[in-house]
Amino acid sequence: MKTGSSSETSTNASAGPAGATGTINTFKGQDRALRADRIGTAGLLLSVLAATAPLMVVAGVMPTTFGVMGMEGLPLLFIILGAVLTLFSVGYAEMSRHVHNAGAFYAYIARGLGGTAGAGASFVAMVAYSAMQVGIYGILGFEVSGLLATYLDTTVAWWIPALTGVAVTGVLGWLKIDLNARVLGVLLLIECVLVVIFDVAAVADPAKEGLSLHAFDPGTLTGAGLGTALCFSIAAFVGFEQAPVYAEETSRPHLVVSRVMFLAVGFVAFFFALSSWALTVAAGPSSIVGQSAEQGPGLLFSLTESRLGATFTDVLHILFVTGMFAAMISFHNVVARYAFAMGREGLLPAAFGRTNRATGAPATGSLLQTAIATVVVLAFAITDDKPAGDPTAPVLHLFTWMGNVGALGIILLMAGASVAIIAFFVRRGAATAQIWRITASGLAALALLVIAGYTVKDFDVLVGSGPGSALNWVLPGVIGLALVAGLVYGVVLRRTRPEAHARIGLGNEAFQLEKAAEGGAL
Repeated sequence: MKTGSSSETSTNASAGPAGATGTINTFKGQDRALRADRIGTAGLLLSVLAATAPLMVVAGVMPTTFGVMGMEGLPLLFIILGAVLTLFSVGYAEMSRHVHNAGAFYAYIARGLGGTAGAGASFVAMVAYSAMQVGIYGILGFEVSGLLATYLDTTVAWWIPALTGVAVTGVLGWLKIDLNARVLGVLLLIECVLVVIFDVAAVADPAKEGLSLHAFDPGTLTGAGLGTALCFSIAAFVGFEQAPVYAEETSRPHLVVSRVMFLAVGFVAFFFALSSWALTVAAGPSSIVGQSAEQGPGLLFSLTESRLGATFTDVLHILFVTGMFAAMISFHNVVARYAFAMGREGLLPAAFGRTNRATGAPATGSLLQTAIATVVVLAFAITDDKPAGDPTAPVLHLFTWMGNVGALGIILLMAGASVAIIAFFVRRGAATAQIWRITASGLAALALLVIAGYTVKDFDVLVGSGPGSALNWVLPGVIGLALVAGLVYGVVLRRTRPEAHARIGLGNEAFQLEKAAEGGAL
């Protein structure tokens, strides 16, 4: 294992009997560390892939991109974005071998660009992932209320199933990560199987244009909508970058984390490229834009019903909901771990840096995210003056606004992490040895900053607010405000508590430094 790894150093200070299974190894004790060796390659892969919500992307993101952007080349776009994110993962995966910290993005940025930059990134990460998670409650509530109306003839306001989802997710946040991984894994595998069945059915029964490869023609990516399509599509990949968040809880994190990231990026790029192509085959390349604009998320279900029958489509509707539920759990777990890491390092109150003694879960961080979700959902529910069944508040506002705010924050975090990775290896004198990883990180940073620029520029299209709306600067401004607040707090921390500022990004390694200092003072 690499020198400086928090996993390696922490094993020298066991909080319990040496060699005991599930022991927490940290100088500060059991309640100041996540439970080690709780999740392996398969469990981690399923956890991060669950955040991508494959069925939600196929049924929701893809028709929106086809219809709103008016371009047929979405399958090619997924391949291009897969290449960009693979470049990003080259440096990101190598960094995961040197830094094991539940703070992931902000820890990497702190180690490369300094504690103040890390503090800024930590605030952005908390806001971005919280927004992504809370936004899903909107579309979940809308879909569940729609299912109840269709199959049980019962009218239920969208916020009731949304708040139920908040409660269930909060309870699971207290439980063991391996239990959550099993829950996520089962749901993920089922929805992937159903999407693959649709893909096969589309290829077996194509529209009148046959098995056309027109969607992979580079000429389909021209036009004013390309930048916005990039913004929509990169959000579909969000989740793969979460693997380092679980580094402290994995077995052999120096191998597992990097392996999972490359597997996740490769799977997502291939799966979404194939499935978006299957949509064009089923609808016809010349008709996909028009049908998507007309039917929206209903496109997938209409295509499956004509090929696979009403029963299959009903099951798909249900799995559409469970897939969103899996994504909510995944994002909830990430926010809780960021809160834990920040509490441990003085960026949040110390109470957040403690875990549940029984399960090793970051319980206080889980409660924080549950409280945030409850407040936001209630705020949108109170201001919803539309009749039951209207998607404006839950989908067009809560889901769309929060999802795009979160995606912008994560794109900026990936760009910042790429720059930090370059600085990290240069400062360590490893620039020559890591030259190809540094080059890959530089190219990824440029590409991600371009996508972030398009995201801000086209925010009115992304959230459907129209030119001149205050939302066009207020919503992206949430991420800007989080960054400024974090940077200011970092500067204050450096001046008032320099010892805490020096620990930003170190995680459990800071405990070992303190132990060594105390030992030397004896």
